[in-house]
Amino acid sequence: MKSKMNIKSIVMMAAVGIISLFFINMSLAVSTAKVNVETANLRETADENAKILELLSMNEEVEVIEKTGDWYQVKAKGITGYLRQDLISVKEEKKESNEVSKNETIEQPKEVANEVKTEEKEIELGKQNVTEDTKLKIVPVINATDLVEVKKGEAVEVIEVINGWACIETQTTKGWIRKEKLQKEEIKQEESKEEPKQEEPEKIVQEPVVVSKTLYVNSTSINLRKEANTSAEIVANLPVNTAVEVISEANGWSQVKVSGKEGYILSSLLSAQKQETSRSTTTPRTEEKPKETKKETQPVTAGKGSTTVETARQYIGCKYVYGGSTPSGFDCSGFTSYVYKQHGVTLNRTAAGQYSNGVAVDRSNLQPGDLVMFGKSGINHVGIYVGGGMMVHAANPSRGVTTDTINAGYYNNNYVGARRVM
Repeated sequence: MKSKMNIKSIVMMAAVGIISLFFINMSLAVSTAKVNVETANLRETADENAKILELLSMNEEVEVIEKTGDWYQVKAKGITGYLRQDLISVKEEKKESNEVSKNETIEQPKEVANEVKTEEKEIELGKQNVTEDTKLKIVPVINATDLVEVKKGEAVEVIEVINGWACIETQTTKGWIRKEKLQKEEIKQEESKEEPKQEEPEKIVQEPVVVSKTLYVNSTSINLRKEANTSAEIVANLPVNTAVEVISEANGWSQVKVSGKEGYILSSLLSAQKQETSRSTTTPRTEEKPKETKKETQPVTAGKGSTTVETARQYIGCKYVYGGSTPSGFDCSGFTSYVYKQHGVTLNRTAAGQYSNGVAVDRSNLQPGDLVMFGKSGINHVGIYVGGGMMVHAANPSRGVTTDTINAGYYNNNYVGARRVM
């Protein structure tokens, strides 16, 4: 009986000894390391082209799990990955308590990992806007080499977020920027503000009212369209004072006949009377007084403005694209910049910035080609005045480039001022 008890005791002691040696060996096997370069990439696998899981900084401590060739498998910030051996300095470390080790490696890293995930969720991938002028970095480090400067309000594409840095793509390059200098695109779209609800009645479908009358084009140059839509095919381009026969009217459009062609024109671009032109009133010639020619300098400005209006009207029907400045898509200031550039005038890029171009003009003295600005708190919209209380502008995503009156509704109530730049 005693011999059986002794055998059991020996077996129990042996088992305890083996288990103790196992945990002691595990404790002794644990080692730590410190990053010995400015920035080290923690990768998903032991491969230079593997996905980057985390960015580690100089002297940041990691827990070494095992060595595989020229790579170490490590744990840092609760994330397990691989670091190339030349990026870290390894040192042996004994842990006094296995239980403490377990708590540190299981519970604490989970919390850190969750914090990292939460941080990355703050900035979504996709379209974002830059909130202030800043430099684009070649790598995600404060003192890294600058690539280019990105301007406040510029639209960029976020493709990756790591450790408080966002990897972005601009139209010309790719680099890193601090995530706090970005915000969602729709929050920044001041220039794409929809007109107030006064504009919505345009969407109400009305039955055409049959009429028969003759009206005249009241603007320098307008488009006769195949359908009652600003994006419809253009049938013809009609100069000011062209007589048209109105067949019917509905939803702000007039169905007309002119020179054997039939189509649609915005009703606001037609008048019962012909428009006076600068050439209709001339003064007697006085050959003996050459100084009189100087009086012609004032109409020259209007003439240049009218030419600008003709250019602007060519793009009626183009779609609205935030940040756009080409016929494939305009925002309001991109549209005015593009039109004036074709006439040798360079404008600032934003609506607010264009308020410092040219000279101020009283509302009562507006001429075709003047810039007109609007906004509730600051300037956030701009258009080109075409005469008769109308402007052509890149309105919003639902309407694109179109014409509107400045003497009613939103634009009348939020008119800020005008600038003459030609």
